[in-house]
Amino acid sequence: MKNYIYLFIFTILIAGCAKDFEDINTNPNAPVDVQPALLLRQVIYDYAEQMSYEGFVAGNLLGQHLTALDFNLFDRHALNSPQLGGNPWAIFYTNLRDNEIILKKSQEIETFAVYEGPSLILKAYMTMGLTDLFGDVPYSEAFTGNTNTVTPKYDLQKDIYLAQGGILDNLQKGIEAIQKYSGTFALEGDILYDGNLEYWIRFANSLRIKALMRISAKQDITTQLQAIVTEGNYITTNTENAVFEFTDAEPNNFRLARLRAGDFNNFVMSETIEDILTRLNDPRVSVLFRPFENATDNQYNGLINGIDASQTTISLSNYSLAGKIFRENTGDLDANYMTAWETSFLLAEAALKGFITKDAKTLYETGVTQAFEYWQTTLPNAYLNTTAAYDNTIALEQIITQKWIANTINGYEGWIEYRRTGYPALQPVGASLNNGIIPIRLPYPAEEATLNTTNYTTAAQTTNANSINFPVWWNQ
Repeated sequence: MKNYIYLFIFTILIAGCAKDFEDINTNPNAPVDVQPALLLRQVIYDYAEQMSYEGFVAGNLLGQHLTALDFNLFDRHALNSPQLGGNPWAIFYTNLRDNEIILKKSQEIETFAVYEGPSLILKAYMTMGLTDLFGDVPYSEAFTGNTNTVTPKYDLQKDIYLAQGGILDNLQKGIEAIQKYSGTFALEGDILYDGNLEYWIRFANSLRIKALMRISAKQDITTQLQAIVTEGNYITTNTENAVFEFTDAEPNNFRLARLRAGDFNNFVMSETIEDILTRLNDPRVSVLFRPFENATDNQYNGLINGIDASQTTISLSNYSLAGKIFRENTGDLDANYMTAWETSFLLAEAALKGFITKDAKTLYETGVTQAFEYWQTTLPNAYLNTTAAYDNTIALEQIITQKWIANTINGYEGWIEYRRTGYPALQPVGASLNNGIIPIRLPYPAEEATLNTTNYTTAAQTTNANSINFPVWWNQ
């Protein structure tokens, strides 16, 4: 469901925001009686806006949708040197902290009880994004510094997913809180679903599907997943998507529309996605990218990721920029939490692997159809019978590749799913600063070593000195 976002002024929230880890995790000082409606709106908008930007400038580099021409140490896989993006730690902890305020108010003040379910669901959603990038992270002690500790321990990723109060538990509790709510107060500030609690349940169940598939190599998920599918109460159409639309005009257009032209023009089509879209004869290329300036006939051209800008002369006119939807026409662009197409692709994979009793081919074709609709592109009649025709021998690659295409700017999702499945095959970067290895986790930020030294040191030791080549639990 799409909602237009209007200008909100959150002076009291801005005053309470902090930049370092200690403030992010513990700062209760603040003023502070913020109404849940204002805070919910702020959390939903801020997290999605910032992660959409991160998706463009960092997630799209790691997932090889885009290539950076300059300021590209991150694209060369020096992930300890984030430049235009690539350090989402504060985004997660700031919004998880603010969401925790909503959750506590909902559990302590009867008139705010309607917020409990959505805040538990958002906590699970943001926590999943955090731990999938970094692995073990501060969690159980991270949001209660005013009554507990300013140096929270790092929880194991396995526990973050499976323990009481973890991702799967919070999703289930969020659903139950909504189902048992019998009050008359509306869920205000809900810019995802305009207060429709039934859609929040569908959102939560799609997230349960996603979380279970993410850990499916480590846990037996069959019974839980089949139960969700049998019930059928998850996102099934694009009208139920957990998204909101950016606008064409400031202040709520996509951030790339507000930055100077040089920042936008620093990113061009990756050679990886050019090869895949060309092989598929996929018309979404005209939405996601522009023909390069020197093209003679609507041609698209990608550049290998991770060039050494100091040693390479590149003419921008020879490469395709990102499409107009990311700059001139951002009113057509969604900030994405969860969609029907992602759910369909997850279930197609689950069916293929025998986790559920569904037809993988049908789910794959449904996902492709929904993804084309999401990106406002007409699905060619022959697409699913020719270049993208379902093939049992390469079905997993097809499912993940189609999801990868649609995941453009959706945070780091394309790269995360590549790490989990190995698809699509990413190319070696041009001038790697990581010994030619594709990274498989983000490093803990440098400020952690200063602000949470003891716990950081332990976590760094268990990740081979905070290595970007050390797998997270579900990928071991």
